[in-house]
Amino acid sequence: MANGNDNKKFKGDRPPCSPSRVLHLRKIPSDVTEAEVISLGLPFGKVTNLLMLKGKSQAFLEMASEEAAVTMVNYYTPVTPHLRSQPVFIQYSNHRELKTDNLPNQARAQAALQAVSAVQSGSLALPGAPTNEGTILPGQSPVLRIIIENLFYPVTLEVLHQIFSKFGTVLKIITFTKNNQFQALLQYADPVNAHYAKMALDGQNIYNACCTLRIDFSKLTSLNVKYNNDKSRDFTRLDLPTGDGQPSLEPPMAAAFGAPGIISSPYAGAAGFAPAIGFHQATGISVPAVPGALGPLTITSSAVTGRMAIPGAGGLPGNSVLLVTNLNPDLITPHGLFILFGVYGDVHRVKIMFNKKENALVQMADASQAQLAMNHLSGQRLYGKVLRATLSKHQAVQLPREGQEDQGLTKDFSNSPLHRFKKPGSKNFQNIFPPSATLHLSNIPPSVTVDDLKNLFTEAGCSVKAFKFFQKDRKMALIQLGSVEEAIQALIELHNHDLGENHHLRVSFSKSTI
Repeated sequence: MANGNDNKKFKGDRPPCSPSRVLHLRKIPSDVTEAEVISLGLPFGKVTNLLMLKGKSQAFLEMASEEAAVTMVNYYTPVTPHLRSQPVFIQYSNHRELKTDNLPNQARAQAALQAVSAVQSGSLALPGAPTNEGTILPGQSPVLRIIIENLFYPVTLEVLHQIFSKFGTVLKIITFTKNNQFQALLQYADPVNAHYAKMALDGQNIYNACCTLRIDFSKLTSLNVKYNNDKSRDFTRLDLPTGDGQPSLEPPMAAAFGAPGIISSPYAGAAGFAPAIGFHQATGISVPAVPGALGPLTITSSAVTGRMAIPGAGGLPGNSVLLVTNLNPDLITPHGLFILFGVYGDVHRVKIMFNKKENALVQMADASQAQLAMNHLSGQRLYGKVLRATLSKHQAVQLPREGQEDQGLTKDFSNSPLHRFKKPGSKNFQNIFPPSATLHLSNIPPSVTVDDLKNLFTEAGCSVKAFKFFQKDRKMALIQLGSVEEAIQALIELHNHDLGENHHLRVSFSKSTI
């Protein structure tokens, strides 16, 4: 049966069904297990029956009560559930109950249902749990306390929600900073989910080699969330105020988003979506196959680019255009901004304002790169002035029309060979650091000496404080300059500098010092 016309039938012709305790699931992956489908319903109440139609990528799930089914549909309407990283669609079925007694292939579904209800009543150790973890202890809390060590990139409430939702329905999250550590309390609908999540995630990294999760059960059994904003959220109550405890975004940012409570990062000053760190090749986290857990932890790119569908926010896509102000109009060029912002993402277009040359628009490849560049560059000194970067209200940078006077102030770099992040999974994703006085140099040909490189930087007006070649690889070196501002200017001037022998110098900021 062609899947294409199947979809049409559901989208257009059918009136939405009235509530029923039987739910109809579409687009389920072909390799999904009965337990995984059941796990979608578990947080909302007892699942009493299941019918899998794998050939049609569909399933029917019967809940013990209509009320449970309604809660489930209401929860999953703004937050699409995923099985094995694929979105699954849920609606009420025309059936009022499932009669499956005489159907073939029902044995597996019944076995899965029995196993799940045994676990729920606490009479059985979890399948797949190491024996020392044993059964879920009576009275074990559905609330986890999460500490994030090595917080190298901002971890937002949204990112936590996405990761932990793989193990069941997350009802509430509160984030806070305590003892200089970013922490969160997260409440599941059921202690079973908390147990699985802790087993699978404790000690894992969210991003490559950083943002390590340390997870414990909380003594609290329920969280009280007063406000829905970037610090706390109750996913069961979309009616909560955002609270004016602290503005969640600086006013220009809020204006750019047009909605309160889109995510800014856990610490003040850096409003951050999760950065786009080549998620596709590997997040730090790979989740063992826990029965009932929802597949491996692949974070969808929507979360990465800050486009999570946040209930009530109308799914606004993040903006990829930055407004950069307080530039030095005598020294700044489109190419200079292209090279500097290109450290944090691929710059597609730059426009220096014709009438106000201390302002410019910089269009990045996507919202997360814009966010990353803004976090790292706003407040840095460039050519004697403190640069400011905020999200622009423009969605794109327009190129000048034919014959429009522009003096070369608008440039399109979308096909530039100098983009650092074109290749998915490129090492450059892992080497994104804030501006620093020490620069990392690479692609140095064998004939170039220490003195050649020191002279190159001195002629560019820098004072060289220290220099060393990498022991293992003489193609790379570290050079320490007099200040961060000097390093920023040297990077703009000397990245891609021709060193001869067909070698162009690559310059980036280093986290090391010499």
